[in-house]
Amino acid sequence: MKKILEIFIVVVLLVLPASVFAGELENLIGSLNARAKTDLPGFRADLSAQFGIPVPDVDILMKTLPTPGDVYMTLRVSEISNKPADVVLKEYKANKGKGWGVIAHRLGIKPGSREFHELKRGDLGPGSKSDDSKGKGKGKDKKAKSDFREGKGKDTDTERSTGTGDGGKGRGRKK
Repeated sequence: MKKILEIFIVVVLLVLPASVFAGELENLIGSLNARAKTDLPGFRADLSAQFGIPVPDVDILMKTLPTPGDVYMTLRVSEISNKPADVVLKEYKANKGKGWGVIAHRLGIKPGSREFHELKRGDLGPGSKSDDSKGKGKGKDKKAKSDFREGKGKDTDTERSTGTGDGGKGRGRKK
């Protein structure tokens, strides 16, 4: 009995995360389908540009899969998992009733991972392709970072004018 309970817990822990994230992916697919419905030629062109495949190849996928959102997911899962689109297509056909979260998981994209979050983001179109670059953030720039590295710390105006500061050398607080 204990062994059965342990197996059940392991199965739940493996399947539950994929099903939790599947709802978010279904929302993404719904919004992609709505976008494609309003401008199918533009949607096809965006898929072609983002994934670097010719529009006729996109059209083949459009005829093979039930929705434009599924075409996007096939190409994006292929890109993120580094597996050919035909491998993703085969996995889709075998598991389409289980949802894209399960399909992505079976292809090595772990729920909660950076790759899975990229998949959920659903970037599509010129300039929206996600990359690993980081933004500078509010109020941060290269000059401020280089000043800090060179030992130019944060003395206040009063400390600088009276000479009571440590010159920004990062010596810490005197005890």
